[in-house]
Amino acid sequence: MNGINSSWHKRFLISLILGVAVFLGFSFYADFEQTIRAFQAFNWRYLPLILLLVLANYLFRYLKWSYYLHILDIRISQKESLAIFISGLTMAITPGKMGEVLKSYLLKEINGTPISRSAPIVLAERFTDFMSIALLSVFGVTTFRYGLQTLGISFGLMGLFMVMVGWPPLSLGLIKWLTKWPLISKGAARLETAYDSMSSLIMPKALICTVLISCLAWFCECLGFYLVFYGFNLSYSLNSSVFIYAFSTLIGALSMLPGGLGATEGSITGFLLALNIPKHLAVASTFIIRACTLWFGVVVGMIALSLTQRKLINESGNRSLPLRHEGTKRV
Repeated sequence: MNGINSSWHKRFLISLILGVAVFLGFSFYADFEQTIRAFQAFNWRYLPLILLLVLANYLFRYLKWSYYLHILDIRISQKESLAIFISGLTMAITPGKMGEVLKSYLLKEINGTPISRSAPIVLAERFTDFMSIALLSVFGVTTFRYGLQTLGISFGLMGLFMVMVGWPPLSLGLIKWLTKWPLISKGAARLETAYDSMSSLIMPKALICTVLISCLAWFCECLGFYLVFYGFNLSYSLNSSVFIYAFSTLIGALSMLPGGLGATEGSITGFLLALNIPKHLAVASTFIIRACTLWFGVVVGMIALSLTQRKLINESGNRSLPLRHEGTKRV
């Protein structure tokens, strides 16, 4: 646990510094004083509604997390499952959010589930999130006449991933080839376990259900962005809001930057400027929605992670080994 704390604090500090740098850079670009006035002019009565929509996003994604646990027959109480899921929000500021594999570590500590068995859930979550924001972006492509090439590449990458995972001879052959290397050979069993989990998570029924859930989740945040327009008394279509937020989130994901910092903000601001919104309002709108959808989740996740770690530390004093799910074999 101490190692996780040290690593997490270091990552958070770096990401926070990067976030502040992005904010200052964009603010000075738009004129810092005018940007501050824009924040003051915002109708903050919309903030609770925006945050409620962000929480709805978390709720839908938690349902997806629970569904994945059910598919892999990983049994854990709802309370512990929710605590683990919310703790994972701290890792939103890691490249591609792949730091959310922290959830697998916490599962292992709570019920002994091997990381190789549960880690594919994180990959499946990111894959279905990526697919859903790409699908949401499609609805605005005709309006903005922009992004067709990026979406084409995105869907191509998703198709390639599905072929690789859905075709056992190819995946197992690749695993067999990789395990010939000395550094990887000892992890052959873990790789096969991870592949078995991943293949179960993207079966047609599971994929359709989770993509639909993801679309609902991210549409909630798109609605939150739409309310930011209302907060500034700007009148733009819901279709524009959905496209700008979803496509900018897609750009952030493709950039593989921590939390998409810089890439997502730049994309949102650029689209708003294309709508002839003044610079200071575009920048203020960007940072209000990012504060609600990125940093709010990080703060909530930090609180949950702190409580979860405290619980595990207290329990470790009452037992010599982590609790293990009956019948679970450690790999």
